[in-house]
Order: sequence, then C-alpha cells, then structure tokens
Amino acid sequence: MDNAAFPSWAESAARLVAVAAGRAPADLVIRGGSWVNVHSREVIPDTDLAIAAGRFAYCGPDAGRCIGPRTEVVDAGGMFLVPGLCDGHMHIESGMLTPAEFARAVIPHGTTTMFVDPHEIANVLGLRGVRLMHDEALLQPVGIFVQMPSCAPSAPGLETTGAEIGPDDVAEAMGWPGIVGLGEMMNFPAVIAGDARMLAEMAATARAGKVIGGHYASPDLGPPFHAYAAGGPADDHEGTREADAVARVRQGMRAMLRLGSAWYDVKAQITAVSERGLDPRGFILCTDDCHSGTLVLEGHMNRVVRHAIACGADPLVAIQMATINTATHFGLERELGSIAPGRRADLILTSDLRALPVHRVFARGRLVAEEGRILVDCPHLPWPADVRATVRIGRPLAAQDFVIAAPDGANRVRARVIGVVENQAPTRALSLEMPVADGRIEADEGRDIAQIALVERHRGTGAVVNALVAGFGYRGRMAVASTVAHDSHHMIVVGTCRDSMAAAANRLAGVGGGATVFRDGAEIALVELPIAGLMSDRPAAEVAGKAARLVAAMAEVGCTLNNAFMQHSLLALVVIPELRISDRGLVDVTGFRLTDLLEGTT
Repeated sequence: MDNAAFPSWAESAARLVAVAAGRAPADLVIRGGSWVNVHSREVIPDTDLAIAAGRFAYCGPDAGRCIGPRTEVVDAGGMFLVPGLCDGHMHIESGMLTPAEFARAVIPHGTTTMFVDPHEIANVLGLRGVRLMHDEALLQPVGIFVQMPSCAPSAPGLETTGAEIGPDDVAEAMGWPGIVGLGEMMNFPAVIAGDARMLAEMAATARAGKVIGGHYASPDLGPPFHAYAAGGPADDHEGTREADAVARVRQGMRAMLRLGSAWYDVKAQITAVSERGLDPRGFILCTDDCHSGTLVLEGHMNRVVRHAIACGADPLVAIQMATINTATHFGLERELGSIAPGRRADLILTSDLRALPVHRVFARGRLVAEEGRILVDCPHLPWPADVRATVRIGRPLAAQDFVIAAPDGANRVRARVIGVVENQAPTRALSLEMPVADGRIEADEGRDIAQIALVERHRGTGAVVNALVAGFGYRGRMAVASTVAHDSHHMIVVGTCRDSMAAAANRLAGVGGGATVFRDGAEIALVELPIAGLMSDRPAAEVAGKAARLVAAMAEVGCTLNNAFMQHSLLALVVIPELRISDRGLVDVTGFRLTDLLEGTT
C-alpha cells in the first residue's frame, strides 16, 4: 500500500476503536514484547500490540480480546518493540539508487520513514526531476516524505546548474501530496542579506504550514547566525561542534546530528545532551549522505543510533532522536514515530537496545523484512529515456584540456589549493608554492597535491576548469572522475595524470554518467549511474558491489581517506567553506566570491 493510498487515521478510527474495545478482531497481534515507549521514555515489559488497518489500535498488557479467528498472532518472546526509525534529513541520490532501490536497501535495517531532499536531481532536471522522485517515493511500502528543494543553484552567480528552482516552483510543489516542507536552505548568505527570492521560497512554505529546512555552514555564531535563524529555518544539520548544537536549539531550531558515509558529526555534538544536560527534544539524528556500500554493508538509521549510543547517549534518548523527535518536528507526531494508538504500525523487533540488531521490521502493520531479508516489493516507475541522457560534454577531451598553464617566465607560483578534511564536509583553503615545469603547474605526489578539474556536462560547452587539491594521498598515474558533484553535478575529475583524466571523463560521457577510476591508462572500477548521471535503478546489492569496488580502487591508487568518494563528490559544493571549484572557477566560500587559482609568481 503506497503513501498516497494509505488510509488516514480519520478513515480508520472507527475500526481502531472497535478493536481496542474488543468488539472487532485485529489484523495482527504481537504478544509478550518489551515496549519502548518514546513518549514516556521507558521500557514496559509484557506488552501486547493490536494492529488494524495498518495502525496501532491497542498497546497494553493483554490484547487477548482483540484476537479473532483470522488474526495473525506473533510471539515477540520478550524482545524489544521499538518504533520504526526515521531519517530526518537525507538525499536518496547520494545512495546512487532510485527511491525504490533505496527503500529496498534500508528497510531491512529498520528504517520505516525518510524525509528526503532531492536537490541533487533538481540541479540536473529541475522541478520535473523532483516530481519523478516524489512520484516513485509515494509508491513505496514505507513512508518517504519529500522536501521541495530550495536552492538550485545553491549559490547563484557562483555556479551554473542544469536547471533552476524558483519561488513559483516551490509554491506549486507545496500542493503535492508527498511534500512535507522546504529542503535545506543552503544559500545562507542570501538569507542573511534579505534576498527576496530566498525569502519568497520560505514564505511560500510557511503559508502552506510546512517546515523550512536549514543549512548554516559557517562557524560564525554571531550576528550572521542570528539573522539566518530569524529567516525561518526550523532545523540545521551542518553543525560540527557542541557549540553549534547548543546555539541552534537555543534559537528554537532542531539540531540535526548526522552520521553519513563520510560525515561524523554526532560525537562532537551529542555531549550537549549527554554531558550538558540539554533537553533532548531539540535533537534529531540523520544521515544526510550515505552511499550504497554503507547502506548494504553497515546499515542506515540503526547505524546512526548505535553510534550515538557509543558516543554516550542513553539508548532510549538516542531512539527518541530517531523516532518521535523527528516526527514531531515535521508535524507528524500523531501519525508516526512512536508505538501508540492511531499511529502507523511501524516497528522493529530487536534483542538488544545498544547493539540494535534488527530481527523483524513491520511497516503499516505488515512484516516487510526479517533477519536482513526484505519481504515486500518496492515498486519502480519508468524513468524516461531523456533522463538517462544528461551527460553532455560537447566533445572528446584530451590531456591538453587538463593543463594548468603558468604565467610566462615563472619558475614557481603560489597557488590556492583545496584542502580535503577527512570525515567532514568543510575544506581548507591552502596557499602553497608550486614548481613550474615547461610552463605548466604539475601535481606533486610528494606533497599529496593532485589536479582537480570540473568539466561542464549539462549544456555540452566543452568547458574545463582546472585547479589543485590536497589530501587524497593519490600515487602513480591515475584519475578519479564522477558526475556526482554536489550540488551542480557537473563532472569532477581528480588525478595525477592528464591522459588518465581525459580518459576517465570521456568514459563517463560514454556511459551516461557515474564514477570511474583509472590507473596507468586502464579503467579499474566503474559505477554506471545513467539516471541524471546520479542514480541507478539496478538492485541495491549490485550497485553497492560496484561502489565498494570503486572505494577499493581509490585505495589502490593511494587514497587513505575514510569514504573518499563522498569527499570527492563534494568538492564542487560552493556553499560549504572554505574553497571549492565550480564551472565558473575557484570559489572562496568564506566570502562567497570567485577567486584566482594563482596568488603570485616568482
């Protein structure tokens, strides 16, 4: 039963009352469990649950009166009954999967609700792309609520996207059945400056009575932060310090603490609750970005909850942060996020609240996964042919396109270099002296400096912007290329060999998008992502296998970073400090302006 067809509480209320009173039989009764009650923050042993029409009708000590001749009865055997887990902020496209295949990957891990911002596809296909994601999301056997993307481009004037989103698009989308709010407002400088377009998008969301998502990617907690908070964002996931979490909840925002494939921001912020004692209602756990390998091999929200507990959170508090807190934030407390009468019957059976092994998963009163195996279908929509043909580089590229020319007569130059920071989204703006050979600036393996290029791929202009990046650890003659390049999603190529960089770029143009690794002129890994150059509709396990091979190949050419592909894919995200690359050049994100690669020559 899809989201759109799932009966409302009002449509089900008469039956729920009858079942709870013992006048009508339940569809399902789960007996003898330990009820994790996220409203009272307690574990109540010897609890029965009666479920009808996909919702909880009765939660208490004895549901015997609710059992009829056709009622399915499940013995919980004392296991913990935990509400289905909710991801408060995420991007399906980062999993390299369509909504159907993403759901298939995460359901066995206990995720039954997701709040998704499809701003990746919005940057490629605009409102049409959002609608395609929205429509497939509504078909899934779990809840996938869509936030309408707010920033495409994320920073107007600093990048060129394949499509744009404006206030009229936002206003239109607010009437769609699966839209729950506005996606992360990344252009925080525009909000702070009172930009009419950004304020109009937020106003359209507020008029619809829906939630405005935040994204304040700056360490400055002074007047700029307060101006941003006054603009209306109700949450923020960009915090990396305890002070960030504290500042947000003090201003009435929810602090979203993320653990993605490469973002490890929970440990530094969970202390606001576990040590400072702040009210945990203001905190939500989320993933933001998880690639398919993480989903298949490590988990999803169950992984985040385990991590929060390992970082000092009380298990019941961590579960609240991944269930009721999230539902309440989006105005859905009466619909989901807890085991209580009237709510969607989404729950997990687990034997350990700390390790959180997921033995069984129920969604809308239906067993959907057991011991890691999915038991239901996740329906696909057909993706149009033109959506599979979005990578246009205009012409075959050659090594010469990746030359960084030095000024005439220069022996050395001082260059701005993007410095990668492991396990965090921000980069560092480095200033390094670079030698010049034959009039060209070269990669420097000894100092861990590679070349980076951004290849325009939406309009086929043939344009290539070249710069330098440090921190990947690459060695030998290699290149890594990807059409996943948040948020403009041009093509990013990082390498130490210009021939390999050209070969990698041409390869991705040939397969319609994805990610590839070349070593010594030969391809050693490839993930095809033909849908908008971002996603595959192949099975999650298959895509995860190729993604795992991609990560391994990056290690084989010297990369030492944790989940380096995530770091690679964010190098064009021009709304997170300090230094990024776009189709218009290098971007100084601390000042939100374009800057030169070279600072001076000697």
